[in-house]
Amino acid sequence: MNRVYIAGAGGMLGTDMCKAFSGTHTVKASDIDLNEDWLHYADVRNKMQMKEDIVPFKPDIILNLAALTDLEYCESNSKDAMMTNYVGAKNLMEIAKELDVPYVYISTAGIFKGDKDRYTEQDTPEPTSVYGRTKYDGERHVLHNYHKSYVFRAGWMMGGGKKDKKFVGKILRQIDSGATTIYAVEDKEGTPTYTKDFSECLHNAVFNERVSYGLYNMVCEGHVSRFDVAEEILNHLDLDIDVVPVDSEFFSADYYAPRPACEALVNNRLNAMDKNTMRQWKTCLQEYLNEQR
Repeated sequence: MNRVYIAGAGGMLGTDMCKAFSGTHTVKASDIDLNEDWLHYADVRNKMQMKEDIVPFKPDIILNLAALTDLEYCESNSKDAMMTNYVGAKNLMEIAKELDVPYVYISTAGIFKGDKDRYTEQDTPEPTSVYGRTKYDGERHVLHNYHKSYVFRAGWMMGGGKKDKKFVGKILRQIDSGATTIYAVEDKEGTPTYTKDFSECLHNAVFNERVSYGLYNMVCEGHVSRFDVAEEILNHLDLDIDVVPVDSEFFSADYYAPRPACEALVNNRLNAMDKNTMRQWKTCLQEYLNEQR
């Protein structure tokens, strides 16, 4: 499998995913946000447009990174969320099926209800948000309708540098803006997922090890709160800024979409196969911070 097509590559995961594959494979990457000169325009919501971009390339595998991940946007724009997270997943799966090539769909820990302290691939998702429901609809359709499909679930994503719109990126922007106090919730727990490790582990699983098709959790080692992550950032950067633990109600006006109390994943399948190369979350966070500072 030498030719790799990556859709939705303009986001925070795309750069590291393209790096992981481009050293040994011919890569074509697309997105609707052409924020890099190596991106082609193609919208996963438009199957015909995707076919016109993918088929002439003759890919040996198709990776779908495209997603709307802003939970508040998804709550207020459920049709757009469904078109991107579910219909987009379906469109690319159908193209991969027509070409008879493997298909990779990236899912999320946000599909769980949050009433357990750990989730494995055997646990049944119960999404509470529009985002979670549309992502779960996507992964179910993919797994049930094409036998050459992989679904990899990520946790709290960190990475992507300036494209980092998630928690770590938000904390760094607060620091850069001169904040003297940072508030972080302590009643939400999960597993950080470094884009670099995720991309390399996925590349290894799909190409080097050729693991069996199906569903895999793929997160860093560790189970932490948002407060734990914020505290580690400030400790590592040796900054004299107060980190104040709060509950989710503190941010309810801005972050009104339902979020699980716990979305911590365990890489059970990769561990059982001895194919888990995801590192400990603190190690990854420190490496990421060193690159950004």
